[in-house]
Amino acid sequence: MCNFATIFEQQYMEGNPQPLKERTEQSLFWSMLNNGTLQVLNILFGVVLARLLTPGDYGIVGVLTIFSLLAGNLQSSGFTQALINLKPPKDEDYNSVFWFNVIASVIIYTLLWFCAPLIADFFHQPVLVDVSRFVFLSFLISSLGIAQGGYLIKNMMNREVAIINFIALLCSGSTGIVLAFNGYAYWSLAWQQVIYITVLNMGRYYFVKWRPSWHIDFGPVKRMFGFAVNILFTNIINTLSGQILTFIFGRFFPIAQVGNFTQANKWNTQANTFVSGTMGQVVQPVLVNVAGDKERQKRVFRKMLRFTAFVAFPVMLGLTLVAREFVTVVLGHKWLDCIPLLQVLCIAGAFMPLYTVYQQLAIGCKRSDLYLWCNLGQIVLQIGLILLCYYLFSQSILVVVAVYSAFMILWLAAWQVVAKHLIDLKWLEAIFDIAPFLLITLAVFALTYLATLWIENNMLLLIAKIVISATLYIAVMKLAKVKIFAECWEFMRKKFKRQHA
Repeated sequence: MCNFATIFEQQYMEGNPQPLKERTEQSLFWSMLNNGTLQVLNILFGVVLARLLTPGDYGIVGVLTIFSLLAGNLQSSGFTQALINLKPPKDEDYNSVFWFNVIASVIIYTLLWFCAPLIADFFHQPVLVDVSRFVFLSFLISSLGIAQGGYLIKNMMNREVAIINFIALLCSGSTGIVLAFNGYAYWSLAWQQVIYITVLNMGRYYFVKWRPSWHIDFGPVKRMFGFAVNILFTNIINTLSGQILTFIFGRFFPIAQVGNFTQANKWNTQANTFVSGTMGQVVQPVLVNVAGDKERQKRVFRKMLRFTAFVAFPVMLGLTLVAREFVTVVLGHKWLDCIPLLQVLCIAGAFMPLYTVYQQLAIGCKRSDLYLWCNLGQIVLQIGLILLCYYLFSQSILVVVAVYSAFMILWLAAWQVVAKHLIDLKWLEAIFDIAPFLLITLAVFALTYLATLWIENNMLLLIAKIVISATLYIAVMKLAKVKIFAECWEFMRKKFKRQHA
């Protein structure tokens, strides 16, 4: 959303006559609008579903997430990112990736169909046999639109992405609510996933005029394989990292406790995805277009790092601040047990969008090997710590989540080592880019907490915390003349002026 005109030269992408600096501004705007709109809708649908369903319903579908995501990783195999890195991709490249995804998806779905009874036995939930076979249809359907999705991202068509995601979420969320209201319990969540992917693909085919041909040639896939395989393994590692807690909890804890964790993790993920999703759609294409000039890459990266910190810290730590009031007022008292889990997860979640920027730097520099090894080290240490904590504190989900969250914050240092190697980003430079926004956020929220201690009504307290903290944060940014805030403010002013001209 901020003005990148000061750091981007007049470059063009894939024959588009619009300069790269303007495309980046527009792409960030639409990406932010897309993710912001999606999160608002997700909040509305999530609140209604949370009031209609039980922790056990969320637990049933939650334990399947890791399988769906892993299957999705194997399905795309990193070729979406490989397409984005090509300058430019040809029709045969998209066609090759399309057919690879479809064939891989059919094979994987067949294997998971026969594994469904084993999954149900592992989690001690017989209903998972039918539910899993239905939920896994979502990635089979998604294989038909992965190449089109790569086309949209490659060409920074974030306006179209925003429209597609909005319609898909509106249709799937409405379906889930109707089914939940009529007593379909966990099936409403399952249908929500399948409907979302189906409508998403329909939108991709509407906006992307490219169509696959029956001429199947896996030559382009073979040429991209060296880069894509590292992305594949890294995506699998990231999936394991993000879902390992649900997997372990689903095996060893009652399904209701798993549901409480799933609910907490859902809101944490939705909040940090607002920022991560915005940056993830923009960082790699932009860095690819400034490849070869390390100094420019460094300037671009640092500005994106500052923008991410500027947004991520108040959003995520703000959710920690209002977690108790939010759950009590919005979700209902049956979800009180998820409050401490949500607060701890959001502290780590404040740093997750920074991961996205660092990871996209590695991919944009075509160093998928560094991307792989950094994530591999993370998951190995992570699993070891989680299992150790489980056996030491087997009765406390909260302790395990706290250790997991602390590790995720500390591991950001490993990505800084990668950035130092790739673009010579010094530690002090990264700290100076990130720390001011963290310190300002903490100070603002401390003042907000003290100023609202006298309020007892939860609804009034929730509103007061949001209004006071937002007002203070904006005021500090303006008084301190923070450059990234000024550029964002100026861009929005011009955007608003053009819209009403």
